[in-house]
Amino acid sequence: MSNVILITGTRKGIGKELAQYYLKNSWNVIGCSRGETTISDKSYQHYQFDVSDEKSVIKIVREVSRKFGKIDVLLNNAGIASMNHLLLTPIDKAKDIFNTNFFGSFLLMREVGKIMTKKKNGRIVNFTTVAVPLNLDGEAIYAASKAAVESLTKISAKELAPYGITVNAVGPSPVKTDLIKVVPKDKISDLVSKQAIKRLGEFNDVVNVINFFIDKNSNFITGQIIYLGGISG
Repeated sequence: MSNVILITGTRKGIGKELAQYYLKNSWNVIGCSRGETTISDKSYQHYQFDVSDEKSVIKIVREVSRKFGKIDVLLNNAGIASMNHLLLTPIDKAKDIFNTNFFGSFLLMREVGKIMTKKKNGRIVNFTTVAVPLNLDGEAIYAASKAAVESLTKISAKELAPYGITVNAVGPSPVKTDLIKVVPKDKISDLVSKQAIKRLGEFNDVVNVINFFIDKNSNFITGQIIYLGGISG
């Protein structure tokens, strides 16, 4: 049977490109988002739900497990970015960011991890951001949610290692997607200037790191955070 990969946030942006990439490489792709699918392929199955909804996550992961008997890879791509000064951040916005970025990742890791333990094998890749090591002003809540994801990544890597499961994270620099449309251009330029390689990130930069993490030969690589663009943590 072909490999099975579950990718969150596949309606647009990097998530959609990831889904299409792995479909082209003969994977069975399970995608999800809050909205309807924008992908049509016989090897693609889409679920419409909120990743922070525990009951939905449990139900859907079990459905996928029953259908395929396994989940080889989980990519926690779904995320919300927001530029807000600390003093002007509504609590509802802060909760929404943490619900998607942190609690969504946690729930998928927990439920998919249960499936992976049965096979004593699995790859989990979470998404963080260079806003964490750069401590970018105006992104306190967003960066905090991703810093929590990084801590979750490192600790869960230790807890899941005995089951043959690796857990790592990729931290892209700005990539041209809807996620950064809300960020002022001068902020993006300032961020790029802090990188060793001074350009916007591209999809291939991101998928290159993911492919490294999920490769069968990377079974000794876990608990790692790789930032793109020459940013050091």
